[in-house]
Amino acid sequence: MPVLFTTEGSPGHRRLALWQDIVCDVYVGLDCTSDLGSAFRGSVTHTALGRAVCSEVASDRQRVHRTSQRISRADADFVLVALGREGIGGVVQDGRDTVIRPGEFAIYDTTRPYELQFDAAFKQIVFKLPHEMLQRRIGPTETVTAISFGPDSPLQPLAHDFIVRLCERAEHIGPEHAEPLADQAADLLAMTLAERLRTQPLPASSHRAALLYRIKAHIRTRLPDADLSLPEIARELGLSARYVNDLFSDEETSFQRFVLAERLKQCRRDLGSPMLAHRQISEIALSWGFNDLSHFGRVFREQFGLSPREWRRSAVKR
Repeated sequence: MPVLFTTEGSPGHRRLALWQDIVCDVYVGLDCTSDLGSAFRGSVTHTALGRAVCSEVASDRQRVHRTSQRISRADADFVLVALGREGIGGVVQDGRDTVIRPGEFAIYDTTRPYELQFDAAFKQIVFKLPHEMLQRRIGPTETVTAISFGPDSPLQPLAHDFIVRLCERAEHIGPEHAEPLADQAADLLAMTLAERLRTQPLPASSHRAALLYRIKAHIRTRLPDADLSLPEIARELGLSARYVNDLFSDEETSFQRFVLAERLKQCRRDLGSPMLAHRQISEIALSWGFNDLSHFGRVFREQFGLSPREWRRSAVKR
């Protein structure tokens, strides 16, 4: 695969910003950070394979975040298969975390928040599939994200090697073969995931944690909606309202308390931002779903010990 993007040749002070633009173009909207500053290096290759995309990413240590805000602005959904080549990478999603070593792979889903952690230089091949391409084969992905697949069974290394070899040759594959081969890769991946879940099912607590993580991520994308309700969220996720609150009870809270706490957290952040100093307090509260300003002032003080105005004034002084 030819090098499509690289930080080489760019000014040191621009490298991290350029890198974030690169990964957003090749993958999905992401936020990238690294403590290396101007010493940071990275490159990405990119080749279409039917509806799928093959890429190879090599870079220095960094953290990558897919946030609820990024998800809410997305116009397409994908599943990413990260296959280890050099170094070690970490994946956090759906209440689980794992590491990807050379010869192993893991998947993550762009419809929900995730974090990628790289503590040293690394190289991975990333196989990007439209979300529905895998979902129609295995159903919801929440139970298979952030799990490492290695040499534990015949199918796992077979899937790894097939996708790696496919991506290494992707630029030489004609369009008449690209889509069938991408489908074959998705079929093999789906068989591998299904086999793993049959032989090593996740404990019930992990299933509940993964589902609650998904519910929270969905709520965060809907916080500005003043009419946000438990029945609506439950219906959108195909769950019962009672079950949603039962999941929240695992953390000794409820749907309503979680929504209120998240809205207050966003309002506190905006009230403390110098870039939003021109906005009225009432405007900020309404933008995060509060429709009763006296109620907003009361619960804000109860939560943070200061009124919204006092909090804004103290934030300016810091």
